[in-house]
Amino acid sequence: MLALCLALVAMVAEAAGGWFANSLALLSDAAHMIADAGAIGLSLFALRIGTRPADLKRTYGYYRLEILAALVNGALLLAIAAGIAVEGYHRLLHPEPVHVGVVVGLACFGIVLNATGMWLTHAGEGASMNLRSTFLHLAGDLLNSVGVLASAAIIQFTGQLSADPIISFVIAATIVWSAIRLCKEAVDVLLEGAPGHIPVSEVSGALEAVPGVTAVHDLHVWTITSGLIALSCHIVVICEGPNCRTHDQILTDAKAVLRDRFAIEHTTIQFESPSYKHDGHQEVVH
Repeated sequence: MLALCLALVAMVAEAAGGWFANSLALLSDAAHMIADAGAIGLSLFALRIGTRPADLKRTYGYYRLEILAALVNGALLLAIAAGIAVEGYHRLLHPEPVHVGVVVGLACFGIVLNATGMWLTHAGEGASMNLRSTFLHLAGDLLNSVGVLASAAIIQFTGQLSADPIISFVIAATIVWSAIRLCKEAVDVLLEGAPGHIPVSEVSGALEAVPGVTAVHDLHVWTITSGLIALSCHIVVICEGPNCRTHDQILTDAKAVLRDRFAIEHTTIQFESPSYKHDGHQEVVH
């Protein structure tokens, strides 16, 4: 909430100052701040709603709202970047004078506010996709403010008015980069792809190494929401001789391997015997 307040203050200041100073770079940074304020607000809403308990209709609860919010944030960023690029093209063809003093003051103000926001959100940056996206938004804004400051310096010392739209193009590029990363991560989660940091083949091998397990198939690993990984699989177990292990012993070891080696806590494991016949095609994951 503090980061949201800082983003709103920076947005209003840069928008008013950019209009007064006739600086497209400053207005572009303000536009980025609009997206950031919306992103932070949407993230806050999603995180609050996501704490609601599961029910009979939504058995996973509302965790996926966080992912949907992140996807909306990314789409909004792409739209804003396109608008900045179009205006930058027109301003590059027809350069306009810029009030350098106002630009410098507001760029420095933006740097301070964004640095404060980054400090506030850094603690949760590794825990949640939306908190991470908020941190990255603010980091991008800080760099954009530095770029705005650089454009003012170039105009002041060289008189090149084209520096203002050129910096706006750079800001638009940073917006696109962050939006693509955010959308890709959100889409991967919605398509229930395996998390990039978890090698599925190693997971299968680790389960097959559990004493009593002879094969693993129908293995699926996916992300429910940031920090919550789920797994389901079928394991073929064999029980021979006096040292035959019970299903409970095998299950305990399998869950321990998944938890300790891969940080997977939410698991569903189905046991089968080697003679169990499948109605459909059985694919063994190695």
